[in-house]
Amino acid sequence: MSAALKLAIGSLAVGLVVLGLKTLAWWLTGSVALLSDALESTVNLATAFAALVAIRVAARPADSNHPFGHHKAEFFSAALEGAMIIVAAVFILREAWAGLLGPRALEAPLEGLLINGVATALNAAWATVLLRRGRSLRSPALVADGRHLWTDVLTSVGVVAGVLLAWGTGLWILDPLLAALVALNILWSGWRVMTSSLSGLMDEAVPEETLARLREIIATEGSGAVEAHDLRTRHAGSATFVEFHLVVPSDMTVFQAHEICDRLEAAIARAIPGVRATIHVEPEHKSKPKAIVVLD
Repeated sequence: MSAALKLAIGSLAVGLVVLGLKTLAWWLTGSVALLSDALESTVNLATAFAALVAIRVAARPADSNHPFGHHKAEFFSAALEGAMIIVAAVFILREAWAGLLGPRALEAPLEGLLINGVATALNAAWATVLLRRGRSLRSPALVADGRHLWTDVLTSVGVVAGVLLAWGTGLWILDPLLAALVALNILWSGWRVMTSSLSGLMDEAVPEETLARLREIIATEGSGAVEAHDLRTRHAGSATFVEFHLVVPSDMTVFQAHEICDRLEAAIARAIPGVRATIHVEPEHKSKPKAIVVLD
């Protein structure tokens, strides 16, 4: 079982525990704000399951129908997560509106807040693990899940502070107002997750710093070639695709050109984990004005 798959299963287990704790906190208090926090946890659980499925699909090897692999499955998971976050926000806004129309005092607020605090601490610890390991494994699904959990943590901290304020002042209308603010924050989080995943589905290029590193590698490791041009990149989940045209002297043998390509591919692979490099060799008369000049 891969590390990413183990983390996805861990997210399901953590999500179940956190949902149970937050639901208990809402049941004890009747707080609309704590209900909104619990509703967001249902999204965490559903998206953890979506991430698990996506990671399993993405791990499948390339086949005749998917010659470039199944890496983009993780972006679909992230897009689904964003959509579900938005749905949860709509439900929270509905509950907040009902609370504004009829605000009421909370029951057992201290016990409920303590239970919610335990759930928040658990979420914070797991979000940190997901972000750190998700980035090292280059998994968009795990990173999106980690970011969403951190949003949930920040939301929970705000909810606890707001409920304490409502309890201390007796202004119980603060409870549904806080729930509405939580919903707006969740909407923003869902939008960010969706736009991030859509950029991957649209074959967005790698970051500029990665492009600069690629140009440097080609210039320093392509000794024997003349130049390189038409550098193109895209990322799909844990895989990064790189392709460019390599111009070599017209009298160079196929063997010599192949050796240069092997050297470049090895250097690129060391710099970018999970890279798939494709190099098209061209004769010298195919040179272009805007190109990466290879250093001797």
